[in-house]
Amino acid sequence: MQTALESYIPNKAQPEVVRLLEHDNLLVKIKNERKTKHGDYRPLLNGKHQITINSNLNPYRFLITLIHEIAHFEAYKKHGRFIKPHGREWKLTFQYLMLPFLNPEVFPNDLLPLLANHFKNPKASSDTDVKLSLALKQFDAPNDKTYIFELPAGSTFKLYNGKVFQMGKKRTKRFECVEIKTGKIYLFNPNAEVELIN
Repeated sequence: MQTALESYIPNKAQPEVVRLLEHDNLLVKIKNERKTKHGDYRPLLNGKHQITINSNLNPYRFLITLIHEIAHFEAYKKHGRFIKPHGREWKLTFQYLMLPFLNPEVFPNDLLPLLANHFKNPKASSDTDVKLSLALKQFDAPNDKTYIFELPAGSTFKLYNGKVFQMGKKRTKRFECVEIKTGKIYLFNPNAEVELIN
């Protein structure tokens, strides 16, 4: 398996992943953590295709991200480069490729109903599915971050990029927060990880 991927994914997922990666023109690279994305796919100028995945993902998020990116490759191969990145062709491909993994040999039982619900209509990022994202985070290595939904109104917090915000009110799904420096209002998903200042 390319770049020793077996150490990053659940054991029972490995045979199917090996089968999916049997392409001479598909390269998978493991990258250091990127704050803005878990992985990406792109066709290269030399005719090959490249997938990159963050090395710090837990095995379940790593597998979902890997299949997400393989779905981009397969949709590109089948439908060409003019399809929408996360349009119908990609969604159907992602659902089809993910199906063999949605079983208790690969994922813990408590994740399976959340995954089944997510894959009815997969989004561009699993992080936008708050319930699934929070469930997946329980398998991450411990860190000193707090979820934004845990913060009291009026508290101050900092993001990874150093920007400081004050916690505001909850809208229907997201939280309204004011950037201290600019006074601009930003909306945050409840599962956003932040550093509490006070």
